[in-house]
Amino acid sequence: MTPRKTRKLPLYLSLVLALILTQALMLVAHAQEAETPDPCGPMGTEAVAESLGADFDLASLDAKIGFLYVGPVDDFGYNYAANQGKLCMEALFPNAEFLVAENVPENAEAERVMEQMIRSGATIIFPTSFGHLDPAIRVGQRFPDVTFFHLGGPQTTENVGTFFGEIWQMEYASGVAAGLMTETNKLGFIVAFPIPQVLLNINAFHLGAQSVNPDVTTTVIFTSNWCDPGTQAEAANTLIEQEIDVITQHEDCPKPIIEAADRNAVWSVGYHADASTVAPETWITGARWVWGPSMAALAIEAFEGTYEPKIQRLGIADGVVDLSVFGPNVPDEVIEQVEAVKEAIIADELFPFEGPIYDQAGNVVIEEGVRPDTLTLESMNYLVDGVVGTIPN
Repeated sequence: MTPRKTRKLPLYLSLVLALILTQALMLVAHAQEAETPDPCGPMGTEAVAESLGADFDLASLDAKIGFLYVGPVDDFGYNYAANQGKLCMEALFPNAEFLVAENVPENAEAERVMEQMIRSGATIIFPTSFGHLDPAIRVGQRFPDVTFFHLGGPQTTENVGTFFGEIWQMEYASGVAAGLMTETNKLGFIVAFPIPQVLLNINAFHLGAQSVNPDVTTTVIFTSNWCDPGTQAEAANTLIEQEIDVITQHEDCPKPIIEAADRNAVWSVGYHADASTVAPETWITGARWVWGPSMAALAIEAFEGTYEPKIQRLGIADGVVDLSVFGPNVPDEVIEQVEAVKEAIIADELFPFEGPIYDQAGNVVIEEGVRPDTLTLESMNYLVDGVVGTIPN
């Protein structure tokens, strides 16, 4: 049997098709590039490099730097945001080496992981979860020449410092958005544990919503786990059954909550990172971290031997926290009002926790005219008036 001859395309047509295919691939690449956020945040890697490189040769930093995450870095939440900081540093320090460990529990395993990193040559370590602080302190006592930068801890030692962002500022702004978007006047907040920073975020969010919608309530569910997709989805469904039409969260992995809300045509407000791609049609906005520039600055201090451990807190004016993008179905007038609140906070014209502030029982917890400092706010042990739920023991 004679093989069938394949008809060749004219050369000019082949070139045209090749050009069309190339352009199509370029468009796809550009689209993918546009969807990939700059790990150094709104300022951009180039501008951050220019700023930090004005007084320091970024290429000279050749240290080994360790990162510990309590969960996976693709969680669209806490660990994703922290890993963006690491990716920013990789872009800034071409000669540094990064040691990474995901899913590190908040116990003796964290000590083992950090010790292994140190034996591999790490001299700077970022333990990024709240429960990694005590293990870092214990390891730091055994390795005094290693510098540890912990996210959010309230305690320091000779070689362990902590840094965090005043994310509650953007929680307040996110609450304003939720208060304007709700039709039932019922908001929901899913959280892991009742640590002070979580209570602070709940209260900031509700106060923001209440500032534009006095009739609003915020119902809180505690899951007792930073990342349990099944429990999170169940909590979201419980809120939805109560006619709650805007749900936010303080969990490490927000995706299950956002997806559950989207399946029921309920709005989502994010936290930690921009998760708008998970469910764009029901996405409002959210508070997010921009860790990279501050992490890089701390690494430079440690490398140069000038860092003095301290408790450091930075806010929206410092670029460490920000709002995520607004969803396509959020009205322009809502965006304008939320952005105005953000600008007022930056200008110090608005302080979300300026008293009087009342707790659930109607007691004054912040006196009229008082503006508590950040560390005082981070010791918060109450829920404000209008929040529905009980703090578990």
